Amino acid sequence: MNKRKIIQSWNLYVITDEQLSGGRTHLEIVRQAIAGGAEVIQLRDKAASGKKLYETGLELKQLTREKGVTFIVNDRIDLALILEADGVHVGQSDIPARAARRLLGPDKILGVSAASLAEALQAEADGADYLGVGPIFEARGTKVNAGNPQGLELLVHIRQKCSLPLIAIGGINPQNVSRVIQAGADAAAVISAVVAAVDISKAASQIKSVILSQKSQK
Repeated sequence: MNKRKIIQSWNLYVITDEQLSGGRTHLEIVRQAIAGGAEVIQLRDKAASGKKLYETGLELKQLTREKGVTFIVNDRIDLALILEADGVHVGQSDIPARAARRLLGPDKILGVSAASLAEALQAEADGADYLGVGPIFEARGTKVNAGNPQGLELLVHIRQKCSLPLIAIGGINPQNVSRVIQAGADAAAVISAVVAAVDISKAASQIKSVILSQKSQK
């Protein structure tokens, strides 16, 4: 697996959340998100049991493999390995990136959340393949511990000092996504703007269209 090539192909990164989906399952969310153009899917469910996550992960792994979409597991390195997912994403309060890399080995994708330049540089040194940078804007209805919005300046600052691909996250929607690409993000991660939409596929398609349009102007 050419990790860098895969990550460079990303534009829209969708994180699942059944709590926001209006009763739709992770599988339904992901199927529609992929139909709308998502190139990478992250399974995230802090409330689910290990058994449910495993069963859900098996479904998502099969679907993403069929569609040629990258499959990332949030936090759970053990689950990512058991499922043979493409990689894992860890936050600053999860297993440290250096330890995560040791468990994952060199071939799996490792994403790390960064809300400051110091965190970004540490993640790069510890073996991260990409950074989830944010929260950029105020995130509504998603992570209760997401932290205060950092603004576009964070992206600009990290882009100047860090060579890793940057995935912007936090309150991103069709109206503001072009600004994160302008500020240096390589892709955008979204939760509520897609997962909570009445038409998930359409919402994903709208955001991706803006991203591609903005990239074409660079």
